[in-house]
Amino acid sequence: MRPPLEGDDDARFRRGRLVHRLLQTLPDLAPARRAGAARAYLARPVHRLPEGEQAALAAEVLAVLDHPDAAPLFGPGSRAEVPLVGLVGGRAISAQVDRLAIRDSEVLVVDYKTNRPPPERPEEVARLYLGQMAAYRALLSRVYPGRNLRCFLLWTDGPRLMELPPALLDPPPFR
Repeated sequence: MRPPLEGDDDARFRRGRLVHRLLQTLPDLAPARRAGAARAYLARPVHRLPEGEQAALAAEVLAVLDHPDAAPLFGPGSRAEVPLVGLVGGRAISAQVDRLAIRDSEVLVVDYKTNRPPPERPEEVARLYLGQMAAYRALLSRVYPGRNLRCFLLWTDGPRLMELPPALLDPPPFR
C-alpha cells in the first residue's frame, strides 16, 4: 500500500495537475500516438520530473485510457473540462467537469481522482467528493432532462472506475 501523500504538497498537487492534463488531451489523439505524446509532455523541463517519475505517470494515465471500463468515457460524444454554472440548493456553483460523455439516453459524468490509495467502496468516498458530484448531477439534470445521469469517480491508481449510486448523491448534501 502506498502512502496517501507522497512528499510535499507541491509535488502531490503537481502530480494531480499533470495527470488531469494528460487525461484531458490524450483521448483526442489516435491510440498509437498517446504514449509518445505523454512521454514528450512529461519530459518538458518545466515539470522537473525525474525519468522514473515520468514513466510512472505516463503508465498510470495510459492504463486509465486503455481500461475497458473507461472506453465509453473517452469515446465519441465525450468532452473534457466542461464548464458548469448554476444554482443548487441556493448556492452558486461554478465548476469544470473532468469528463462528460453524452449518449442518447444517458449522460456520464466523470471526475478524476489521483488520491492513493483510493477507497474500496462508494460509501467510503470523502463527503467533499460526494458533494461535488451531487452538485454536478443536480446542474446537469436541468441541462439533460429525461436522461439517466450516471456519476463516476475515476481513480487513476489502479485504475478503478467507481460509479456513485444515486442514493449517495440525492439530494445534494448542502441544502
